[in-house]
Order: sequence, then C-alpha cells, then structure tokens
Amino acid sequence: MTDHRNISTDEELKDNERMEQAILSLQQNPTQEMLAHALTVVRRRMQAHGQLIVAVEPSVGNQQMRLQAIQTDDGKKWWAAFTSFDEELKGGGSVMSTFLTDMEKLFVSALSVDEIEGVIINPWNRTLMLDKNLIRIIRG
Repeated sequence: MTDHRNISTDEELKDNERMEQAILSLQQNPTQEMLAHALTVVRRRMQAHGQLIVAVEPSVGNQQMRLQAIQTDDGKKWWAAFTSFDEELKGGGSVMSTFLTDMEKLFVSALSVDEIEGVIINPWNRTLMLDKNLIRIIRG
C-alpha cells in the first residue's frame, strides 16, 4: 500500500535539493559570488512556486497559530523554514506541528512582521539566514 500524501509532499519539496546544494557551496566558499548564486537559486525556486516546511506553535486561547521563531545569540528573532523533513529533524528539539507553505508568501509575511528579522532556512545544518534586505533582493 502506498501513502500518496507522502509522495505528493516529497514531490513538492524535491527541487529544494538545489537550494541545499547552493547553500552548502556558499558555506564552503563564502564569497559575494557564491551568495549571489545561492540567492538566485532561492529566487528561481520561489518563482517556481517552491514550498518550504515551517513549524507552528500551538494556539493559546483565541489566538491564531503562529510560526515558530528562533532567537539568535544577539536576541533577534527569526522564522525557521526547512527545505526537507530530513533537515527539520536534524535538531532544535521537538516540533509540535509543521506544514508546507509557499516560499513567496512566507517571504512577504516576514517582511511585514516587525519583530521578525527574517527567515533562516535550515537552521540546524545547511543554513542560510535571509534578513529582510536579502528577502527583498530575492523577491526582486
């Protein structure tokens, strides 16, 4: 018996491997050229209606669900997004709930939330920190 839900989820995330590879290349060779390449790969994936996995915090009372934020050592808060379920499982403790979201919608939301610095893609491994300036560059 085949689980069609997992197959469609894998299909929606499969092209994210290109982003993981571009991020790895940037980590190995952190130059402006490699950053530009990584941002271009993210932009292309976004334009192709790419999806990322985001974690949500359970709602309290009447509040809506909120995207889970990570606080960096400097006290800034970032939304975490993952290119694959493997990346999500690499650290950070237990996640209550995750869902797939459109990359562009996530980026637009991040730009509109004042208390968020941006989006960290794969905070546990192949990490790319997209502050609001980089998100604006990706969106064009």
